[in-house]
Amino acid sequence: MSIPREYGPILDAVRGLTWPARRRVGGTHTGAHLSRLRGRAPELSEYRLYRQGDDPRQLDWKLLARSDRAFTRLSDDRAVHPTWFVVDASASMAFPAGTQAKWAMARALAVGLAAIAQRSGDPVGAAIVAAGGTVHVRARTRADVLLELMSALGSVAPAGAPEAAPALLQLPDRARLVIIADLLGDEAALRRQAAARASDEGDVHVLHIVSRDELAPPAALALAVDPEDPAIERPFDAAARGAYLARFAEWRDETARAWRLAGAAYRQVQAEDDAALIVRAVATAAPARG
Repeated sequence: MSIPREYGPILDAVRGLTWPARRRVGGTHTGAHLSRLRGRAPELSEYRLYRQGDDPRQLDWKLLARSDRAFTRLSDDRAVHPTWFVVDASASMAFPAGTQAKWAMARALAVGLAAIAQRSGDPVGAAIVAAGGTVHVRARTRADVLLELMSALGSVAPAGAPEAAPALLQLPDRARLVIIADLLGDEAALRRQAAARASDEGDVHVLHIVSRDELAPPAALALAVDPEDPAIERPFDAAARGAYLARFAEWRDETARAWRLAGAAYRQVQAEDDAALIVRAVATAAPARG
């Protein structure tokens, strides 16, 4: 299977990037991220006085001979950090109807970030939440996982109003979780599930996709139609436009605040922006402490 042409630019743009975990990870397999375990990595981090129960193999015997005091050599071990993507494929992600810019951005972000994680040796998997059922990509480190992810994303057309929160229950704990969605569905339930992971030393990223036409509806728009329920229509005169803009701005601010309080790295993404720049910003953001 060859790489679809649409992903060529994003894959070229992220080549050479790394994506450090936001905090130390708990994996036992050697990888690229700082581990919570400290032991026998070759790079010396610090010394401390020997304590009962320390591994005698970590004693610095030369220092013991010089000082007659026993010191243990500590080093920062490194581990893999499995990365899972939860991608929203509800009907509202097909907005605007002419370009489906939100869905195009979601696909580009998932593939770009997955490529960085996979090249660092991290297992990459995905759950694409679609109307016909969640499409899963099994987590693997092999390069062909990117092709499988591209194929899975290409097999889905945004439709319906599937719930994303249940998908999190099927994913492993303490993996890096990347939620790519417009958060117009079961946002509160999704946030509760993600918050439980973040409180358990998890690494949660939320990429909240909005469209330019949602931020500033076209002046010629006279009728607003709910993308997930076309039967819901509302006149969109000047008064309705003003009320919508105020409510939408307030909702975005409240949503951003709630996700950050839940421990997630939250970022609003405009669908028409350059996906490569967003992927770079996510991957190079300063990691959290701990």
